[in-house]
Parts: sequence; structure tokens; C-alpha cells
Amino acid sequence: MEKSASNAMQLLASEGEPLDCKDCKENGLLLKNSKASLRLTDESNKVHPSPEEKGEAGYISNGYSAVQNPTPCNGSGDGDGVLCPTTMPHTTSPSCVANTHLQQQQLIELEERETWSKKMDFLLSVIGYAVDLGNVWRFPYICYQNGGGAFLIPYTIMAVFGGIPLFYLELALGQYHRNGCISVWRKICPIFKGIGYAICMIALYVAFYYNTIMAWALYYLISSFKAELPWTSCKNPWNTLNCTNYFYNLNITWSEHSISPAEEFYTRQVLQVHRSQGLHDLGGISWQLALCLLFIFTVVYFSIWKGVKTSGKVVWVTATFPYIILFILLIRGATLPGAWRGVLFYLKPDWQKLVATEVWVDAAAQIFFSLGPGFGVLLAFASYNKFHNNCYQDALVTSTVNCLTSFMSGFVIFTVLGYMAEMRNEEVSEVAKDTGPSLLFITYAEAIANMPGSTFFAIIFFLMLITLGLDSTFAGLEGVITAVLDEFPHIWGKRRELFVLGLIIVCYLGALTTLTYGGAYVVKLFEEYATGPAVLTVVFLEAIAVSWFYGITQFCNDVKEMLGFSPGWYWRVCWVAISPIFLLFIICSFMSSPPELRLFEYDYPYWTTILGYSIGTSSFICIPAYMIFRLLSTPGSLKERILKSITPETATEIPFGGIRMNAV
Repeated sequence: MEKSASNAMQLLASEGEPLDCKDCKENGLLLKNSKASLRLTDESNKVHPSPEEKGEAGYISNGYSAVQNPTPCNGSGDGDGVLCPTTMPHTTSPSCVANTHLQQQQLIELEERETWSKKMDFLLSVIGYAVDLGNVWRFPYICYQNGGGAFLIPYTIMAVFGGIPLFYLELALGQYHRNGCISVWRKICPIFKGIGYAICMIALYVAFYYNTIMAWALYYLISSFKAELPWTSCKNPWNTLNCTNYFYNLNITWSEHSISPAEEFYTRQVLQVHRSQGLHDLGGISWQLALCLLFIFTVVYFSIWKGVKTSGKVVWVTATFPYIILFILLIRGATLPGAWRGVLFYLKPDWQKLVATEVWVDAAAQIFFSLGPGFGVLLAFASYNKFHNNCYQDALVTSTVNCLTSFMSGFVIFTVLGYMAEMRNEEVSEVAKDTGPSLLFITYAEAIANMPGSTFFAIIFFLMLITLGLDSTFAGLEGVITAVLDEFPHIWGKRRELFVLGLIIVCYLGALTTLTYGGAYVVKLFEEYATGPAVLTVVFLEAIAVSWFYGITQFCNDVKEMLGFSPGWYWRVCWVAISPIFLLFIICSFMSSPPELRLFEYDYPYWTTILGYSIGTSSFICIPAYMIFRLLSTPGSLKERILKSITPETATEIPFGGIRMNAV
């Protein structure tokens, strides 16, 4: 480190810049003043001076904080030369201690930012985050709801021109600037910093309901350790007279009033929705589900409390295990009678569906919800990468794996739907009366119960659902943790374990409404309103801020510094125009025709639409609120305030040999 730093100092001296400061490098970082910025040129790999706006303070992205002083360390006041951080008061002239408030806030030395132990830890973490319950639970029922194969066309288009380009954009931003979703905007466009706060709120809303689904799966998993699965019989205390067990008695006719034992187990024993009148009367909290969720959050805490080096090891199990189970279930489903009916319904497109706006809205929401741009996770994960890691290759690999997993999961689910239709002598479209999680917890659970070795298949299936959910929870909370720790290092920098504990407690308390007897109604409300529209809006503004304010040319130059090549015209056009236009269209479509929600014969009243919009707006409001705050708190005329608010506050440090230098 010392040798490479010395070589760089000599190179700078050869370019004509004086090096008369003794402590000009600290912890492998080279600092400069505001009039002598350093640029790396790809052609000559030399450092050239260029003018730059006067710097105030820079939080260095590799984990150290330093302040750029208005005068050199020798106190000459000529404004030239290499500057030292003001962490050595006895060597600093009076002019080096200006902007005391900023110095007190940023003169905090942290341990070097941790990185992934192995490249595979990062890849598995991103794959585990992208491949989640959305692939196995949400994608099949969204596809089912929109006419099967017709949904695959808008889904693919949205992935190619929207999801994957923005997936790549976030990985590149996080890896280059090495900051979470809040602090990164100081280096891009400060006025959009509210996007980071909105992302954190969205992540909390997801944690409020997403983990409850895992609690349901855990309840099923515990109930599966029996010789006879409890949802195969109509002789249980929770069953009603409408319970119809047609699997073991072929003479029984399935009617419109028939209810399968699997459905009654899910609705009357697990959820107990019959004890709730709706959102206006949720009822009490189910203590069984409360204990299940407590166990889930306990596992989450001890998996992420130490950082990515710990969670990076856990994902070797949680990210690979689901693929083994999916492959086993796919083979089993393909051998079931009537499986071809489900596959035919899955692949045969209904072309008339393509003219329906809701199909395109669902496709966009699904691809963004699944790939995950806009949740801050990709920024956080990529910020722990090595600077020259090939994030372009990572984006293509992980996004492709995610989409293929969704497609394969469709076969896993639809072969079973075809089997159920064969057993009931119904059409595939009539098999599942309620979309949503019930497709897994009722229809699929019922099919498993009829398989030879049903106990084994039930255990591995619900264990798979839990591992899929855990990956996404690790990632979602890590996005919030990284954002807060990077933004407030002086408060939480040395207290990660305490902050994570507080975050887990907040998430658990926020999830209590989803643990009530009417909690399933709350889950669907959060899913439809609190995440989808808000995430689309955040991703839209993020693309605009990077492409139009930070500048697509500057961003592509950043990528070239990391990877050695610049993104092609396809990526540039997607970032600048195609992706934002798609997102704007979807947002406007959703606002003009909000979804009409229905679950378990319960039609959501109109006031729930207003409530849903309020929940979604509560996160998005952070963006305009911060813009107003920023403009009001910045000194100068309105024009000066705007210019300062869209100009990066701090420079990003890029590696140069064994040291880092400011990238302008």
C-alpha cells in the first residue's frame, strides 16, 4: 500500500503539482483540494488537473471520512497542492478548520468497508433476493389471473426493456459509488435524496406482510410432521358440512358449494378468517402465527446482524435448496394425470388479453417486484463488491436466472392445476377460485396430500417456501441497514447489532395487523397498494435522476472506469427513454384504474382503495418533501439553490493502484 501510494505521489509531482504536505495520505487515500481535481484517462492512464467547484466535505466510499480543506496543509493559502484530512489538529492551520459543523458531522473514521468473502456469495445473495416467493407464488397466480400464456409476452417485453436495464443500472451505481440508497444521492443528484428514504419505507412495508407469508408456511411445515396430513380429512374440529373430500371417494360429486379440506384448513385453521368480518373488524391476534413469525424474525436477525460476510454464507443453503425442490416437484407434477391440461393453459396465449391494460400493468409490476430494482437491495449488495467486479455480467446472469426460474415455476404449478382440473372434472380456469397465496396453500397443498409420500413432499415444499422468503428478507432489510449506516455512521457505525435488533422489532410490531384473524385481507392490501405502485414510481424517478440529471454520459464513463468498456446504445436508450416511458405508462394506468380487490368472498369496500393509496403515498411523499426541504435549507438565490441541489456534493473515490482518488 505504501509503495503504490508513493508511486502515485511521484506521478503527481511529475505533473507539476507540489507535494509539500507530510500527512497527505491516510489509510491508503489520496486527497486533493477543490482546484486540482484528479481524472483518470483511459488512453494514457495518467492524472490530469482540471477545475472543480469548491468542495466542502467528502464521505469516502470505502469506509473513511475526510474533509477537503480550502487551503493546503502547509497553510500557504495558494490553493494548490495536495490537501490533508483535518484529523491532525496540531498540523492544521486555522484556515483548515472552516465549516466546523460539517467537520464534526463527517470527521469519523470507520473500519474499512467490508466486502464479500467470495464472488459466489454476492451472486447467490442477488439470486436469492431476486428468486423469491414472487417467482413461485406471485408469478404463477398473476399468470393464471391474466389468461396463462398471454401474460408471458408482456412479461418478456417488460423484462427486456425495463427490468433488466434498471437491474444493471442499480448494480453499477452501487458498485461505483459504494453507498446505500440514501447516501449515494450526495454523489449523484442531492435533491433526489428523498428517493432513498422512500425506498426504506417501502422496504418496511414489505417486511410487514412478506414475512407473514413465511409464518403461514412455517405453520404448514410444523403441521406436516404427521403420518396423515391434517388437510386431507373432513373429520377435524374446524371442518364444516360443505367439506368435500373427493380424493378418497370417487363417487362424491364436486358442486359449486363444495369446499376442499385443504381450503378449510387454510382459511379456518391457519388464518381463521371466519372470525373476522373484514378490514373493519380484523379480530384478535393468532398466537400460533405470532410465534411462527417470531421464529422467522429470530432466524433473520442472527443471519444478518454481523453483515454480508454472515448472510453470504447462509445463502449457500437458502438460495440453492429451492432449485433442488423445484426440480423434484416438476418431475412429480409432470407424471400426474391431466398435467398436460395445465401446461396447455399455461402456454396457449389469449391474444385478446394483450389489449387489456391490466395485463401490462401486472407484467411490469411482477418483473420489477421480482428483479427488485427500486428496493435499495441491489445498491446495497453491489456496494460491497470490488471496484472492478464485472457487474454487467452479474446483471445478465442473475436476471436471466430469475426469469427462467419464474418460467419453470409456472410449469411446476400449472401441471398440478391441470391435475386438479382432471380430478374435479372442471376447466383449469375454474380450479382456483381465489388467486394469491391460496394457489400454493390450498391448491398445491391439496395436490401434495394426494401424492404417494405426501408427508415428505409437504415438508420439502413448505421448507422451500421458507428458504425462498428468507433470502428476500435478508436482502430487503440489508438494503435499509446499509442505507442508514452509510448515512449516519457517527450514530450507528459501531452499533450495527443494536440497530438491526431495533429494526427487527419494528418489523415485527408492524406485522401484528397481518397476524390477526383478518390478517390475510391486510396482506393483500399491502401487496397491491403499498409496494407495487410506489416501487414503480421510485424506479421511474431513479432512472430520470441518473440519466437526465447526473447525465447518461457521466454514468457510462463511470461504468467504463470500472469495467473497461462503456455500455452500448441499447442500454443508453433504455435508461434514457424506453424504461422511463414504460414505467410512466404503467403508473398512469394504475392511477386511472386501481384494482378491485376481492379475497375469500370478501369484496373490499371503496374506503380501502383510499386507504391503499394513502399507504402507497406515505412512502412516495418523502421525495417531494425532501426536495422542498433541500431548496429551503440551501443558501442563495433560487437559481443558485437549484444548481447546488442538482450538483453532486462529494466526489466518489476510485482505486488507482493501491490508493483511491476522487472521481469527478
